Amino acid sequence: MKIDIITTEDLRQFKIELLQEMKGIISQGRESQQNGEWLRSAQVRKMLNISPGTLQNLRINGTLPFRKIGGTMYYSKAQIEKILKGE
Repeated sequence: MKIDIITTEDLRQFKIELLQEMKGIISQGRESQQNGEWLRSAQVRKMLNISPGTLQNLRINGTLPFRKIGGTMYYSKAQIEKILKGE
């Protein structure tokens, strides 16, 4: 049976690598948000000039697909533009 010994330096290196990966993932999320790929409810309501209730009805009847992450609803900008064009 082989036993590997982990030193505090190994743990520090792991921590640095983990933080770098997390920063990369977060920055990718920010880039996609800045590119406008996903919109929040308030942005969609403003874009479509609709009330929160109307937006909820669009979600419920499946007209407007969405993703819920945490407690926040996100909508695909491409899908909204497609709906606006009548496709």
